Amino acid sequence: MSYEFLQHYWCFIVSLLGALLVFLLFVQGANSVARSLGQTEEGRRLVYNSTGRKWEFTFTTLVTFGGAFFASFPLFYSTSFGGAYWLWMIILFTFVLQAVSYEFQNKIGNILGPKTFQFFLTLNGIVGPLLLGGAVATFFEGSNFIVEKNNLINPEALTPIISRWANASHGLDALLNPWVLVLGFAVVFLARVLGILYVTNNVNDEDIRSRVPSRLMGAAVPFLVLFVAYLVHVLLKDGFAYNEEGVIFMEPYKYLNNFIDMWYLLIILIIGIILVLWGIATEILRGSKFFTHHSSLFTFSGIWPAGIGTVLTVLALLLSCAWNNTAYYPSTADLQSSLTLENSCSSEFTLTTMFWVSLLVPFVLAYIVYAWRAIDAKKLDKEELKTDHAY
Repeated sequence: MSYEFLQHYWCFIVSLLGALLVFLLFVQGANSVARSLGQTEEGRRLVYNSTGRKWEFTFTTLVTFGGAFFASFPLFYSTSFGGAYWLWMIILFTFVLQAVSYEFQNKIGNILGPKTFQFFLTLNGIVGPLLLGGAVATFFEGSNFIVEKNNLINPEALTPIISRWANASHGLDALLNPWVLVLGFAVVFLARVLGILYVTNNVNDEDIRSRVPSRLMGAAVPFLVLFVAYLVHVLLKDGFAYNEEGVIFMEPYKYLNNFIDMWYLLIILIIGIILVLWGIATEILRGSKFFTHHSSLFTFSGIWPAGIGTVLTVLALLLSCAWNNTAYYPSTADLQSSLTLENSCSSEFTLTTMFWVSLLVPFVLAYIVYAWRAIDAKKLDKEELKTDHAY
């Protein structure tokens, strides 16, 4: 295993975790539309009980994503999580609010009332995906930071800090870029699409299911418009490339060239988009004459093709901004401070050691699948709200 292979391998692992995180945002998406899906108190509680069984998966994946980045690409971790800390602190704060809200919204002695905590769940359902999508957009749009590795050995340096943010906003300035907001809101509506599909598959309630087609259409249309707009923007924009000496430069149509050079990523992207559309169409057309005559095309619930398609699409996009001599975390303040796989990774020894540890990941995934199936063995209904495990 060469050092270059290990760098690309861990880029793949981190990107896969990021793609899984975007899929698991269906928890946030469902919470953000809980009031429109379940228009009664019982209906809303069914939605919250459905997502309440899965929120730990999302939060754990978010933490694992950050941990994998820290171990494999520590300079990115210190630059983004340390420099853009306001952005990440808001994300983490809303996720903490989510965890607290699930447990306390219907607890005896709750002086704030259930609606307060339900508002916090809605807040996390919007702000979480928006800022996470915005953070992903900075991989293509760039961030305002400066890296000065000489500070470690320069006795005249005031502090041995390698990287620093170039302004006092510490990450919030990214939201001033309209394209960052475009992808951020695309992720918000994607999370809603996935959340509606998941609730449809997980909750046995005709009142909720009767609203699914209209609510799903209301989330799918803006998602598709925003996503297609951002995808076209990325394919046509100049990208951040680097040569054999590590010099960063702007290359016209860089990300389009990446998909052409790495044709397998283009295939993964196309398959992913098709699966997402298939999952959406499954639920919108369910019950129609077309569905009746072509039921063999819609064997599975829409959440599974849409979920797999989301993972494949996000994985292809994330790899396209890092592989093929591309700076995956570009700097708009100082082009040469941009981070690449080569200049931001851990030592070869660390990456090698973690490689062998990563071979245990399939066993962890197998346990997750087992736990998921056990939790979803029975669809939720209103009788579930009478049990001790109801949120």
